[in-house]
Amino acid sequence: MKYLKFLLVGILFGITMSKGQVISWYRIYEMFRFDSFHMYGVIGSAVVLGIIIVQYMKKTSMKDLYGHLITFHPKNMSYPRYILGGIAFGLGWAMVGACPGPMYILFARGYLMIGFIIAGALLGTYIYGALRSKLPH
Repeated sequence: MKYLKFLLVGILFGITMSKGQVISWYRIYEMFRFDSFHMYGVIGSAVVLGIIIVQYMKKTSMKDLYGHLITFHPKNMSYPRYILGGIAFGLGWAMVGACPGPMYILFARGYLMIGFIIAGALLGTYIYGALRSKLPH
C-alpha cells in the first residue's frame, strides 16, 4: 500500500508525457532536425523544475522512502566522460526514437516492439553495473 503513491505518480507522469506528445517519434525527429521548439521547451521546463525540486529537497532535509536523509555529494566534473556519455545517450535516443522514460509509456500504450529496446537498455545497464569497477571514472 505504501507504494501506491508511486504508482499513481507514474500513471500521472505517463498521461502527461502522452498528452504532451513527448513520446511521439515525430516530435523527437523534429527536435533532432531543429525544426521545432516543442521538445526543447519540455526538456528546459524539466531542467528548471528539477533545479527547484533539488533545492527544496536540500532546504527541507527530505527523507527517502526508508526514512534516510537524502544527501547530495559533489561530483568530479570530468568533461570527457560526460561528453562521451552524452554522445552515447543522444545516439541511442536518435536511433530508437525514445529516451528511457517514454519507452515504458510506449510499451504501456501497446507498442510492444519497444519491449526489445527496453530489454536492451536493461541489459546495457546490467553490464555497466557489472563492469563499473573496471571502467575509468
